[in-house]
Amino acid sequence: MDVFHVTDQQGNKITDETIGYIEKALGPKGQTGDGLKNWTGKRIGVHSVGNHATVELIGRDRPGLLSEVSAVLTNLHFNVLAAEVWTHNMRIACILHVNNDDTTSRAVDDPVRLSILEEQLKNILGGGEDDENVARTNFSMGFTHIDRRLHQMFTADTADRDTEGSVMRVEADFPHFKPKITVERCEEKGYLVVTVQCRDRAKLMFDIVCTLTDMQFVVFHATISSDGPHASQEYYIRHMNDHARDTEGENERVAKCLEAAIQRRASEGLTLELCAKDRVGLLSEATRILRENGLSVTRAGVTTVGEKAVNVFYVRDASGNAVDVKTIETLRKEIGKTMVLNVKTDPSQNAKAPETSGWSKASFFFGSLLERFRT
Repeated sequence: MDVFHVTDQQGNKITDETIGYIEKALGPKGQTGDGLKNWTGKRIGVHSVGNHATVELIGRDRPGLLSEVSAVLTNLHFNVLAAEVWTHNMRIACILHVNNDDTTSRAVDDPVRLSILEEQLKNILGGGEDDENVARTNFSMGFTHIDRRLHQMFTADTADRDTEGSVMRVEADFPHFKPKITVERCEEKGYLVVTVQCRDRAKLMFDIVCTLTDMQFVVFHATISSDGPHASQEYYIRHMNDHARDTEGENERVAKCLEAAIQRRASEGLTLELCAKDRVGLLSEATRILRENGLSVTRAGVTTVGEKAVNVFYVRDASGNAVDVKTIETLRKEIGKTMVLNVKTDPSQNAKAPETSGWSKASFFFGSLLERFRT
């Protein structure tokens, strides 16, 4: 029997409704990485789903890129309903759900229109990349969870994998953030034992398990513990072909891929939350203002509920440093004319390392339940 002791982010007990949602999201057999094999590798994926189109792109990141992408969508009369943007090791992966604005009668699934959008986005992402360095990924037409999809895109992006060993700016600025990951063999059971110690946050286990699954590993047992802002997680895994690979190269690859998956959702530094009435060009205007003030977006999320749009940006300056007070005040003056701006900093930056004996304050164990959903 598998026992979970879990709460929501506010520490409250989760409801049956939440459990039902989790089971529905996992499906009878869970979502695997098979969708990665069904499409020819490319940097841009555009397809229509119902009354909206989904745009997926991955490529080399640079200052102002998100602003240019959103400007293209506005010029082609697309309205951004929702979006998620991650960056890692100078790469960017983005998923946008768009529909028509009110000024065009052309269908959102018009193949000619989508082809024009795809071509213009290709021109923006091109950036003179050599064929060997172009980010290549595959796009699924299914309804994969957006965060899971972003992990899949990065996993399939060989350029991201090839640079996972490089030192990220976030590690230099925030040394406490770097995860400690070990991969060792359990001789008795034939498992690989993966141990992760890092700062705790929402969706940490999600990121780790998705990455292991996309690397074709099955999780048989795991122990999850937390102590304040810190987390310790241990996974017993085997490859889907039912054996544990015990090579130095394989173990190093697992550790690096997990480290990358954890760092992609990094939110160190300044967070800008912009609220406004939804309208065409809102994302384009917001990202233009950020670009003109010398800010670089490391992660972003866009949601729309009714007539209200919320854009959340994690930003640094163009050199990767913390944003100064003068820039924040300038943003308040410019953005405050049309949007409500909330500025947040990460309070956990000053967190101290946990005591070695304190990892078990909150923990749970699971085994065959994960295996059931992933095999």
